[in-house]
Amino acid sequence: MTHPTSDAEIASSGHWSVLSRAEVARLLDRGHSGLYPLFRSCCLAVLASGSGLDDGRELLRRYATFDVDVVEHASGVQINLTGAPAQALVDGVLIEGIREHLFSVLRDIVFVADEILDHPRFDLSTRAGTTDAVFNILRNAKALLPLDAPNLVVVWGGHSISREEYEYSKLVGYELGLRGLDICTGCGPGAMKGPMKGAAIAHSKQRRRNGRYVGISEPGIIAAEAPNPITNKLVILPDIEKRLEAFVRLGHGIIVLPGGAGTMEEILYLLGILLHPDNFSIELPLIFAGPASAADYFARVDRVIEQTLGKSAQDRYRIITGDPIAVAREMAAGLERVRRQRDSAGDSYSFNWRLTIERDFQQPFIPTHESMAALDLFPGPSHILAANLRRALSGIVAGNVKEQGQKEIERHGPFELRGEPVLVGALDELLAYFGAHNRMKLPGNQYQPCYRLVAKTG
Repeated sequence: MTHPTSDAEIASSGHWSVLSRAEVARLLDRGHSGLYPLFRSCCLAVLASGSGLDDGRELLRRYATFDVDVVEHASGVQINLTGAPAQALVDGVLIEGIREHLFSVLRDIVFVADEILDHPRFDLSTRAGTTDAVFNILRNAKALLPLDAPNLVVVWGGHSISREEYEYSKLVGYELGLRGLDICTGCGPGAMKGPMKGAAIAHSKQRRRNGRYVGISEPGIIAAEAPNPITNKLVILPDIEKRLEAFVRLGHGIIVLPGGAGTMEEILYLLGILLHPDNFSIELPLIFAGPASAADYFARVDRVIEQTLGKSAQDRYRIITGDPIAVAREMAAGLERVRRQRDSAGDSYSFNWRLTIERDFQQPFIPTHESMAALDLFPGPSHILAANLRRALSGIVAGNVKEQGQKEIERHGPFELRGEPVLVGALDELLAYFGAHNRMKLPGNQYQPCYRLVAKTG
């Protein structure tokens, strides 16, 4: 099957219309240490928005001739595209939202490479250095704004969900938008797109012209979860751990819609942070929400949390199904508590500095067969166990949709995870449920588990 392609020349605007020659050279360097492979793959993901793919390698195969060039002009740089997905253009002109996303890719890749990863100012081996790096990436992207009150709701959920769940996600976004709340998601399709779409309609009804639809991604996942066109502020963090920290530092409350392994990874990450003794008193409203038919889904998630992290973790969230108005009202009330607490502490509305995030949650986890098998999935302090469970889920996500993880599985077979029998039994049951209900891959793509869970007694 052939896939239509087009060529295009896109002029830049704003601050990133000017790049140094060194920055341009590094972007176009196709060598091992150059930025071109990363730049090309992220640009292609942006251009393929709406393609229905959740496999980065298939996307690269489908558009094998795609090329991107950055050219200097007297008025600033220009991005030239060759063999781009034709769906990104209308009558030969690139869709404006996609043009903005392309320059967001350029902005973040250059900034992270030059000002974060290669800059002595940031010690990424420390908690404070990593948090400062996340702050600066968000600030450079103009995602941190002066606010009159906390109003940014992070919504997590799967890219592979049913039509009923997608429509419900729009209703949740709509009710949030009617109450003047903005939306932040992983910016992909499904439960990441629906809340933005619903909020955009509500903001239009309320004549709210500056609605924010913030999308936070990272290079390893962006091809599988291409930014949806409603996203009007796209930020690409360098890895999944910094992406997750950006969500919880930037957002004022979090809603979790049904999803798969990636959504469970996000839940475990957040609960692990909230279970840290330093964070017991911090207000961060957390709601699990879905249509009435999602009651069984959340009952299963709740049971796994009880069996692994205990009642203290269950106490940090509320489950509301079948009632989007109740979800929005509960979140609005929670954000008022956030406002009062931050006013009392003199803390910023735009970035949650008070959260303690340990190195276990910040250190990039590279899923290999050795690192996955070495994870300690045995009972212990709940926030430490949550960190290891989060890594396990991160590895499964990598095996499902990330190129490097897929290559590991092809070379060596499924990842093996070992742990206490009750714990791994609960996890295995939940993951099997996700697979059986098309929550691991988009419908129509047969899911082959990339993991094997083994019960050990010690």
